[in-house]
Amino acid sequence: MSHAKNDTLKAKKSLDEVEKIIAKAIKKVGAKKENELCKYLPMNEGYMHHFTLKKMKTKKPEDLAKLIEKFVIQKERPIVVAPKPRAARGSRKKRDQLVFTRSQLERMLNIARLAGDKEIISVLSPKKSLATCKRHLMQVIKDNRVDEELWRAYVECISAMQNTIESNQMPKEES
Repeated sequence: MSHAKNDTLKAKKSLDEVEKIIAKAIKKVGAKKENELCKYLPMNEGYMHHFTLKKMKTKKPEDLAKLIEKFVIQKERPIVVAPKPRAARGSRKKRDQLVFTRSQLERMLNIARLAGDKEIISVLSPKKSLATCKRHLMQVIKDNRVDEELWRAYVECISAMQNTIESNQMPKEES
C-alpha cells in the first residue's frame, strides 16, 4: 500500500510543480488564462491544442513542465507559434462538379423542353417532395389537365421511397 501512496504523493508533487511553472509562464507572457500558453508551445504542426495542455497537465506533468520551461521560461522573449495550417473554407467542394445559377438552369430546362428531351428535363427539373407531387397532381386532376413532367416526378418520388424501404429491410450479411 505504501508504494501506491508514494506514487500519489509524487503525482501531487509534480502537479504542484507544474502549476507553479504555469503560473510563472503566464506572468512572463502576460496572459490571463493558462490556455493562452498553448500559443507558445510548438507541436508537430502549429501550436499545442488546449485539450492537449489539460491532458498533459494530469497525465504527463513532467513533460509539460519541460516544454514550458524550454519554450517560455528559458526564452528571453517567448515566440508565438504559427497556428496549424487549415484548409480554406469551401476547399472540400467537388472540383469537377458544374455549378449553375438558377437563371442558367431555367434556360437549359427551357432548351430541353423545346428539344423535347424528357431525360434532360427530368434531370434538370427541381426535385419535389412526395407531398408536393401529390398536391400538384390532385390540382392538375381537378383542373382536367395532363402534366407528364409532374407524373414522372411523382413516379420518381415513389420509386426512390420504395428503394429506400427495400434497402433498409435487406438482411445484413455477417462477416
